[in-house]
Amino acid sequence: MRLYVNIDHIATLREARKTDEPDPVLAAEECERGGADGITAHLREDRRHIQDADVRALRRATRTVLNLELGAHPDIVRIACRERPFQATLVPERRQEITTEGGLALRRSRRVSDAIARLMKAGIRVSLFIDPDVEVIARAADHGVPAIELHTGRYAGTWRKSTAALRQLRRAAERAAKLGLAVHAGHGLTYQNVQPVAAIREIQELNIGHTIVSNAVFWGLEEAVRRMRRLVDDARLTAGA
Repeated sequence: MRLYVNIDHIATLREARKTDEPDPVLAAEECERGGADGITAHLREDRRHIQDADVRALRRATRTVLNLELGAHPDIVRIACRERPFQATLVPERRQEITTEGGLALRRSRRVSDAIARLMKAGIRVSLFIDPDVEVIARAADHGVPAIELHTGRYAGTWRKSTAALRQLRRAAERAAKLGLAVHAGHGLTYQNVQPVAAIREIQELNIGHTIVSNAVFWGLEEAVRRMRRLVDDARLTAGA
């Protein structure tokens, strides 16, 4: 299983003082040394953390691959097409939200369709961040993208009390795989809850950020990634995935 580390909140800390540290590029290097298979960064319309210059710098410096999260706004899509990360993950975006609150609905969205077409024309692999709903998965397949990322927020919020959200993720991953989609997952995954998701054999990639950056305060970023890497690998080994 691939582990991509989201470094948005390295930039969040920098922007809190509007200074030049901590540097997301140095963070990416630490993540790669810790075993990350890719680096994820979200260029939001309001530029609350990652900036345009960060995308340029990360594109040049990342030794693994860069996964750029973005909304379907034409100006942001234009930047993605210019910088050409390995992967672009389209996500819903609202100015008022603290973090992404759910997946793309994909109901007759001309803006999303146009963004997909422009990104794919630029040679960028496109993934759609969606809820683990079989109807939405079918809509994603109809868009012709190679990959989806399942929103694990419901699971992250309920895993201590119920297994229903985990079962939903398993069903969604199985359905997506049968439709020929590469399956990724992320949102709210932590050191405590990641292993049941990592054990789902159809899921090929996890995107994890906040918990790694938070614990890096105590362990250092390279070690925080290494510990997550170990948990993910152990879960796959135990599940035989």
